[in-house]
Amino acid sequence: MYVKLCGLRTEADVIAAVDAGADAVGFVLSESVRQIDLDTARRLVREVPPHVLAIGVFREVDASEVRRLAEESGIGAVQLHGDYPKSAFDDVSTSGIPLVRAVTLTPDTDVRVGAYGERMLLLDSPVAGSGERWDLGTLASTRPQGQWLLAGGLSVDNVAAAVTEARPWGVDVSSGIESARGVKDHGLMRDFVTAARAAAAA
Repeated sequence: MYVKLCGLRTEADVIAAVDAGADAVGFVLSESVRQIDLDTARRLVREVPPHVLAIGVFREVDASEVRRLAEESGIGAVQLHGDYPKSAFDDVSTSGIPLVRAVTLTPDTDVRVGAYGERMLLLDSPVAGSGERWDLGTLASTRPQGQWLLAGGLSVDNVAAAVTEARPWGVDVSSGIESARGVKDHGLMRDFVTAARAAAAA
């Protein structure tokens, strides 16, 4: 079970995520309560060991600006979140950085992993980072195959049930590991990774 802990903002957050066993950590570089600036991103990326993927998360940021921030921050992958056209993925991919396509599941969503040139597909709730759950029953007829992550309203209390129902390749969490909005709880981070992996193993 691949686990991404997103919205990290401090060195202590990064250390806690790595110690918890996260496979990937997410840094938000667009407007959000969890947004960090470029200098902070550079500093935090340096704390991420090679075996953990540092992902920059972007929403409503022009592709050329995404590419610049990705290159200058040193992140290991780019997550384009929302209604980005395939041309944006093509533009960012010219830098050679791996891509993550993060979308809301609708009847029109292309759930083929790699359809836009991405390495991973992430299915989120309609309001990213809100902690809102969405109807996992809709996956019954449109289940992705391959490297896809389930996100949206996950927490220590519900990730096991969500993994059992949706059977994703991985999971992503942000608000569900916070003690206050935008403030990570390092104990919850550890417990979330443990719960997700235990459910997958079962």
